[in-house]
Amino acid sequence: MDIKITVGKRVKELRYKLGISQEELAYNAQLDRTYITSVERGKRNISIVNVEKIAQALQVSLAEFFSFSEENK
Repeated sequence: MDIKITVGKRVKELRYKLGISQEELAYNAQLDRTYITSVERGKRNISIVNVEKIAQALQVSLAEFFSFSEENK
């Protein structure tokens, strides 16, 4: 599977676990809501800087962020 789709699914999964909206995630990560939407849909080639912002906003370490389950791959 495409890494952009895998990362997008992971963002969505962690956001759901935290119980926050895309808008809340975007605000906490200091990113635009439409950017979060396109990341979750696998349409963005996300930079490592923005991965870090999103992981922090999701309250997970980068190691945990990149711990993909088999169903996400």
